[in-house]
Amino acid sequence: MWKIISYATKDMLKSKWILFYFGFFFTTTWFLLYLTNDPTKGLVSLLNIILMLIPLISLVYSIIYVYNSREFTELLLALPIQRTTLFTGQFISLSSGMALSFALGTGIPFLFFGWQNSAAVGSLLNMLLMGVLLTYVFTAIAFLLSMQFDNRIKGFGLGILIWLLLAIVYDGLLMLVMVNFSDYPLEQPVLILSMLNPIDLARINILLELDISALMGYTGAVFNRFFGTVGGLLLSLFSLLLWIGIPFFLYLRKGARKDF
Repeated sequence: MWKIISYATKDMLKSKWILFYFGFFFTTTWFLLYLTNDPTKGLVSLLNIILMLIPLISLVYSIIYVYNSREFTELLLALPIQRTTLFTGQFISLSSGMALSFALGTGIPFLFFGWQNSAAVGSLLNMLLMGVLLTYVFTAIAFLLSMQFDNRIKGFGLGILIWLLLAIVYDGLLMLVMVNFSDYPLEQPVLILSMLNPIDLARINILLELDISALMGYTGAVFNRFFGTVGGLLLSLFSLLLWIGIPFFLYLRKGARKDF
């Protein structure tokens, strides 16, 4: 597995997209910190960029990568290598490479500005953790789609549809439910619905850590009472890990039975 991870990582690092991914977050974070001159304001400005772009880029790049490496994967499957070893190695190398590019691209500018010892360092680490987890989540979803559909158009199109539903449509539907059923106690249903969306979970954790949940009104108070506790935080992290584990397990199961 480690040989596969090493080769796949070296192959991925040759890609200009990974360098562009790192450079985008580095440049964006640098200019935001330079313009705001405040680490907390810089993190708030980065919030929507991270929540929107990380899932989208993780899905798109991972789907393209898997389809483009299909012939090489089939060649390796002809060798005495276990399928789970091969597929796990490919997933770890790609997701970890993208997560590292994001973390370095976002974290290094904070070091240059000397704000690693500021009060915002906890919020920065939390945002980096959420970004890394989202990378793994949507890379796992992309691998599952690529294994499920041999047709690139279907896999790519469904990936974009999933991103649209989770990143844009889901929030609108949740707001519609809250408006139409405002006369009923919605605390528990809203919490459950939020945990069904990894992007919402990441957003809530970041906003609570930045201590600006008051901007979310009633829902902010609900989330603060639940996710603001140690138990709520652990449950949200466990939910995100499930979002990684379930698609990855289905991906391995599908790959073990697939006739290449």
